Amino acid sequence: MRRPTKAELEAARDRVIPDVLPPDGGTLRVLFSGINPGLYSGATGRHFARPGNRFWPALYRSGFTDRLLDPSEQDLLPSYGLGITNLAHRTTARADELTADELREGGRRLAELVERLRPSYLAVAGVTAYRTAFGRPRTQIGPQDETFGSARVWVLPNPSGLNASWPLDRIADEFRRLREAADG
Repeated sequence: MRRPTKAELEAARDRVIPDVLPPDGGTLRVLFSGINPGLYSGATGRHFARPGNRFWPALYRSGFTDRLLDPSEQDLLPSYGLGITNLAHRTTARADELTADELREGGRRLAELVERLRPSYLAVAGVTAYRTAFGRPRTQIGPQDETFGSARVWVLPNPSGLNASWPLDRIADEFRRLREAADG
């Protein structure tokens, strides 16, 4: 995949990337929710597309997929019982450009989506955004006591390369814990 130019990245601001979901009636083991797409994702139309984002390697290392998928292969995720959405749909250069109101509105929309799709797990990648979106200021990484409908909730570390406190091995371990729970 060709790298977007600086002009293409800037033109991607405020774009929306469609969710990756199974066809109607399809089974969804885990619905992953990012915070929002970055400009690189907006320019390419692919979730977690920026080189250096650790979502795809963590997905593979944890055993969710049988090989390392490229962001251009995101449409294969439903065949693994997986999907992707975001708390906020508009693309930004950084997640801190989102307002608390946008995150709370995204939380309401996400709860409605989970109620409709009925995944076994909702996995939110980004603890700080989760805290804001759902008014849970003490939330930690890992499984949560709350549910959204019948879906159990798991908060994952943000896989962005900017999240230096979580190296890939540690992120993959948390993804593996989620996969084991979803498989159980």
